Amino acid sequence: MGSVTSRRVYHHGDLRRALLDGVLALFAERGRFDFTMRELARAAGVTHNAPYRHFKDRWALLDALAAEGFEELRMRYLEAAALHARRARDPRARVVKMGVAYVGFAADHPNHFRLMFLRPLEGASPELGEAARATFAVLREAISDAAAAGYLRSGVAEDDVALTAWSLVHGIASLVVGGQLRRGALTARIAEIFAGGAFVRGKAPAGR
Repeated sequence: MGSVTSRRVYHHGDLRRALLDGVLALFAERGRFDFTMRELARAAGVTHNAPYRHFKDRWALLDALAAEGFEELRMRYLEAAALHARRARDPRARVVKMGVAYVGFAADHPNHFRLMFLRPLEGASPELGEAARATFAVLREAISDAAAAGYLRSGVAEDDVALTAWSLVHGIASLVVGGQLRRGALTARIAEIFAGGAFVRGKAPAGR
């Protein structure tokens, strides 16, 4: 599964989706994002100028796909948080569940995952920047909730914990996508080890 969306056969009025899916199909085949807009137009069966009605250039198309990936990841974060909320109140466990969701997204959509980090956000489209920041904000909120409940270790900044959590699960996800690590219980165990280092054990301190 390399695409966040289902594959669709192009028909009139659906060219934008056909172009996005076409890029992912080419990447799955080649392992590179070295396509041309003319090549995509030919594959979709339209004139070579038609793709420019939706995307001004190749990077605009790639940014749109990356934004899709971040939005899907954000939804998985929210689903993991909602599922956790129905079972427990410990915000540390919510962070762990979100880490597992991150790796699951990468394993399910490896092509999208690679594309999301193809280039720095500086210079990318506003749409991509907004999607990436909104996704990170969900993780940041979970860290803040843990801190507010008194679980964050003394002297540890919330931003540092959020960045460390992201870096950790991104590394795991990259290993899974690259075939060096199997997706499974180990993901949750590593996330729990992280939580044990960043958060205090036991109940929240009194008065917090």
